[in-house]
Amino acid sequence: MNKLKKLLSLALALAMVLSLCGLTAFAAEEDSTAVASDKEYIEETLNLANNEDQEWSYTASADAWVLSVVSAVAYPELPNQQGVSVCVPGAYVTGIDTDGDGEADVTAETYESAVKGSLVIDYEAEVTSSNGQVYTAATAPIILNTGAAGYGSSNNSKASTTYASEGYINVACGNRGKQDTATDEDGNTYYTGDAPSCLVDQKNAARYVKYNILLGNLPGNVDLLVSTGGSGGAAHATMFAATSNNPDFYDYEIEAGAVGVYLNEDGTYSTTVTIDGEEVELSDGAWGCVAYSAITSLYEGDMAQAFEYYMDTTYDFNTDFQAQLAEYLSAAYMEYINDQNLTVEESAVGFDLDGDGELNSTIALTIEYDLEAYPETNGYYGTYLDLYLAEFTENLQWYLDNLDYASGWTWFDEDGNALSDEEVAAMTSEDKAVAFIEGRYAKSSSSSGGGPGGASGEMMTSGMNGAADFADSASGEASGEASGEASAESEDTALELYGDDIRSGGPDAGSTAAAGSGSNSSNYSTFEEMAEAYAADIAEIEAGDKYGNNIVSLYNPLNYIGADGTDDPTWTRIVMGAVEGDMPMMTSLNLEIAWLNAGTDAVIEWQWDGGHVPSEVLGSSISLYIDQMYGEYVSGIEIEKAEAETQTTNGTAESATGKDLSDWVDYEDVTQVSFSLADVLAYRNSGASKAVPGFDVIDYGQEDYVFGNTETDARHWDAFVNEIFQNAEYAAVLSELF
Repeated sequence: MNKLKKLLSLALALAMVLSLCGLTAFAAEEDSTAVASDKEYIEETLNLANNEDQEWSYTASADAWVLSVVSAVAYPELPNQQGVSVCVPGAYVTGIDTDGDGEADVTAETYESAVKGSLVIDYEAEVTSSNGQVYTAATAPIILNTGAAGYGSSNNSKASTTYASEGYINVACGNRGKQDTATDEDGNTYYTGDAPSCLVDQKNAARYVKYNILLGNLPGNVDLLVSTGGSGGAAHATMFAATSNNPDFYDYEIEAGAVGVYLNEDGTYSTTVTIDGEEVELSDGAWGCVAYSAITSLYEGDMAQAFEYYMDTTYDFNTDFQAQLAEYLSAAYMEYINDQNLTVEESAVGFDLDGDGELNSTIALTIEYDLEAYPETNGYYGTYLDLYLAEFTENLQWYLDNLDYASGWTWFDEDGNALSDEEVAAMTSEDKAVAFIEGRYAKSSSSSGGGPGGASGEMMTSGMNGAADFADSASGEASGEASGEASAESEDTALELYGDDIRSGGPDAGSTAAAGSGSNSSNYSTFEEMAEAYAADIAEIEAGDKYGNNIVSLYNPLNYIGADGTDDPTWTRIVMGAVEGDMPMMTSLNLEIAWLNAGTDAVIEWQWDGGHVPSEVLGSSISLYIDQMYGEYVSGIEIEKAEAETQTTNGTAESATGKDLSDWVDYEDVTQVSFSLADVLAYRNSGASKAVPGFDVIDYGQEDYVFGNTETDARHWDAFVNEIFQNAEYAAVLSELF
């Protein structure tokens, strides 16, 4: 039966292509029957109550029930990567019904081992979060953990119990990714995992969970889904929110047999499910998003990274070729930004960008060039860069203003001597701010960093599904990597996180090679050979995939924020390390601008001393932010950050390890610090040595394969780099430097 349905799905996909091409009315007529059949089959199959293999385990220490991994779709291509698991707070569960009579046969008190059966939900029970927000089984937010580390695949894993005490429903899902392969019915291996597979699998998991909430099989509020993840997972959390309910992704969801999205006879889509005989709308969208180091948008990433490096006159490029290409990319980025006709409301960003003392203006955001007037930034200035600087300034000020939340730190005097406990207890907020700027501190040895290599065992084994869980459960301070001396990842750690198929030339080489290939951008025999390969690969991508889509465009969230067909989220929060090496800061700035203009409550946090996938620090947490958003937009109950507990005992570090910012920052008044654009770029780039602009990608090539395959060297896809390579004037200069 399942094979028959899979064949039916393939026939449906063919019918869609024929219908779209206008080749035959017969295909559309046949499609109507196929859709009706598929809808009934999919909704029956993905109704959790019909799944006799669903199994629930109970963790007493967390008071949480966790569902075994079940398939999120009716026609999985890679079943080990298209599943879903859910963790439910124990307060919402009376017990497990093992015989189908609706009564709880196994409860938390009688539980001994994993048991098959259905949840019996208590809709009257309440959970009060650690921040004081109150939830029930009907109002609980859903946390969707988006994996896809390095844009790679994530195997299915059981949902973490991390958020059970907060009253949230926690969801873990697998996803297909770069360099995956599958086997067809003839036994032939074929490549799969191109964009948008990762994102589509996450959308499908969300549909599954929301469908079963509507059916009463799971607790939670379908209108309050929060996407979250770290690194590549943060990119997908961002794209999940940015593409909410956009039909560009429906064909891919339909192909997998997702619930609640079907093709109509006239070529339109139906996005309802049948609940108790009535059609109910089912969304694949997000209410909110918390993304830690979102590696998106790649579309503009090379230009923006090159621009941030090139404006810093102290930055040393590895080669003259890279330096020249960075100069060309910087000019391209200026043109790109100016072509967007960006504006921002001062009241929305909270900055007086025109200096009139008010926050009531709409500011046109542009980049200008005058080398004579602005030599310290290689000629670049403008309102866009004013906003960039303002964000950095605000985020440093926030850090300084919240140092009373630091715990376990070791503080030192100006001579390098550790302070006594009495001296630490007597430190004022201003004292700590000055010590921080001067680097006279060492963070707690128990502090955990949120980047690759700093993850917990659970995060490692779950394909980074737990990135946000980890970021929230870290002890509260950023890692040693965040001090600006970014630590190098071991090859073993990189392979564990990103898979055996990643091989990189590293930042010094500025190149990347596909698995099993000795060829990469740095060893093309000539510039002309590389430029030809670039043009050919981009032409292939621009020709479209089987649905006629440019897969690079599908993975650009800026194409969807505020666009027709997108249901924009209510709020978003993107957290980046200020010395982020994996992505330029300007990409998160562009996301904030786009979301603010679309009416979304959007914030970016550039964490000083934070590296890739920074931890939550200084009293902040993902749960605090979600509870605050719930209070603002749902319950009306305002949630305040808890008061800081003054540190009274100094730490035990023997020497200061903090980064000395005093040469960059004007801190005569630590309640209103300032610095120049040139200085903040020097600080930002001091720890951002991972990415080198100029060849295939922004970040070691780890993202490239989502636009490539296993047989070809990491596919070139950056249209802006290609334009430079195909420009005769630029090519002549670059060829000499290659």
